[in-house]
Amino acid sequence: MSEFRSRATELDGSDDLAGFRSEFVEPRQGRLRAYLDGNSLGRPLRRTAPALTDLVEGSWGSELIRSWTDGDDPWMTWPERVGDEIAAAALGAAPGQTVVADSTTVLLYKLARAGIGARPGRDEIVLDTDNFPTDRYVLEGISRELGMTLRWVETDPEAGITPDQVQQVVRERTALVVLSHVAYRSGWLADAPEITRIAHDAGALVLWDLCHSAGSVPVQLDAWEVDLAVGCTYKYLNGGPGAPAFAYVRKSLQDKARQPIQGWMGRKDPFTMGPGYEPAAGIRGFVSGTPPIVGMLPVRLGVEQLSRAGIEAVRRKSVALTSLAIEVVDSWPSEWGVRVASPRDPERRGGHVTVAGPGFEQVTRELWDAGVIPDFRSPDGIRLGLAPLSTSHAEVVDALEVMAELLTRRPA
Repeated sequence: MSEFRSRATELDGSDDLAGFRSEFVEPRQGRLRAYLDGNSLGRPLRRTAPALTDLVEGSWGSELIRSWTDGDDPWMTWPERVGDEIAAAALGAAPGQTVVADSTTVLLYKLARAGIGARPGRDEIVLDTDNFPTDRYVLEGISRELGMTLRWVETDPEAGITPDQVQQVVRERTALVVLSHVAYRSGWLADAPEITRIAHDAGALVLWDLCHSAGSVPVQLDAWEVDLAVGCTYKYLNGGPGAPAFAYVRKSLQDKARQPIQGWMGRKDPFTMGPGYEPAAGIRGFVSGTPPIVGMLPVRLGVEQLSRAGIEAVRRKSVALTSLAIEVVDSWPSEWGVRVASPRDPERRGGHVTVAGPGFEQVTRELWDAGVIPDFRSPDGIRLGLAPLSTSHAEVVDALEVMAELLTRRPA
């Protein structure tokens, strides 16, 4: 491993993003050796705790209810304002098309129903068998509610969806195609612009799940002519556990797509408390309940950090980190039975790498005991989530060195 350690030192020495690591909270001494799960839960920023204190003691503690409508940054505007901040830093989207509200699951439901409603007379939804469970479960429920048919694409769990596969299933009955831009298991990076074009040629809309994309790989929703997208903020945007999600609705679609959860905060004049529901114009109409102000504050800090770093620089480091991890694993003896279960082509690989092998659920527990934190995905994959702003190349090599030591101790 010495050659990889030297390479990691060299890469860290020339890393333009190295300074961002000091902006994250340092774990308590002795608790952590390497954190390789940034694609599941990002690390907190040092600024987060004092910013939350300022919110509690300031706008919440002192201004109280006036903070909803008064001042330079009233809370009522945060769903759209924070949405625009995410859109500019991570989504390649113009203002007025992104909103922060609810969880990913709820927003996925709202946007899927809205998209289906915007394609009346069509009764099929296209999705793939290895999409994230929530996506599959939500669409299964919608298909029952509306009497629609699910058209399943069989995808390789170690790869992902391709344009040819989508081309084979979309047709005049397809209302909506729902796929993940980066596959949660393998890290496969889908060809979003081409798949979107294929769906549009069939008259369907596309809803992209960006949970493993936002803040990790460049996204150009406007340029790709994407219709709908959802994503979480607690991974690469470091918004914290349970942080609210975001939803994108293309501007030209906003007056045609109606979301199904008609809450008071999405009404055009919520404080009139009037009878009947009249949706607010534009993206605000996709809000339902009271905006999660406390939850949005860490998101704003994470997005501001991403803006300073630049998504293109983040992507370059992400490719370097994942490529280094693959090289290390490739150097291991074949008798260990370990394989790379992610795309080797960086053009088709997102921000994480999955390595698979026998007994890896137990290996994951042993890694956690040793202070190395990846995560496990059934049946046999250890997922290495390498967040470029908080992860060094040396940390990757160090973690894989611990893993190699554990593998050498296994009985033959």
